[in-house]
Amino acid sequence: MSDLATGVRSDREEPEAEPARRRRPFWVELPMLAGIALVLAFLIKTFLLQAFLIPSGSMENTLRVDDRVLVDKLTPWFGSEPERGEVVVFRDPGGWLAGRPVKEPTSFQKALGFVGLMPAAGEQHLIKRVIGVAGDTVECKGTGPLKVNGKPLTEPYVFQGNTPCSTDPEGQFEVTVPAGSLWVMGDHRQASQDSRYHQSDARAGMVPVSDVVGRAIVVAWPIPHWSTLPVPDTFDQPGLAD
Repeated sequence: MSDLATGVRSDREEPEAEPARRRRPFWVELPMLAGIALVLAFLIKTFLLQAFLIPSGSMENTLRVDDRVLVDKLTPWFGSEPERGEVVVFRDPGGWLAGRPVKEPTSFQKALGFVGLMPAAGEQHLIKRVIGVAGDTVECKGTGPLKVNGKPLTEPYVFQGNTPCSTDPEGQFEVTVPAGSLWVMGDHRQASQDSRYHQSDARAGMVPVSDVVGRAIVVAWPIPHWSTLPVPDTFDQPGLAD
């Protein structure tokens, strides 16, 4: 009986050998892997997280000079708007940084900043705390406390030795935040050129929500400064949103 009839393979019949796959040399794959990594880094920087360098002391001691913060850029894509108490990064709404020297980044720094592998260099951004949102009335009288909708805020984040309100003319105010805008202030109250000092501008010191890049969620560098940036409890007090 033949091997075919019995269904038994003859020892003489050898299966065809599959052609061996040729592996690309590592030096060929390396540029491809680097390209994929750069694309992923760019997508993360564009849609998820971006690192920013703190250039001044206006948010001390919450944020110190040369701290690196990670900013959540994803949440705004889902229609979420900044809330009271959040620390946000926003584009210069119009002349806030005028006259301040900006260090020109090197080509290498620009490339790394473009893909989000290092803090953005040479970009016109600011970082402050959101105090008032659309419809809120924010006021300062004397040295404080700062009030939102008539409710005094307890502000443990204000720089030690500062008063919640400044007694200079711009530091004494009562404003109502229009739709689509924010009123922002630095934690280092006597060293922050924030909404208070731009009330004569076209937007009366308000920051358009559309200019907000995202919310700073963590101090990532240097390691000893590592901390999260939660919303302080004072912004959760009853009646504040009324």
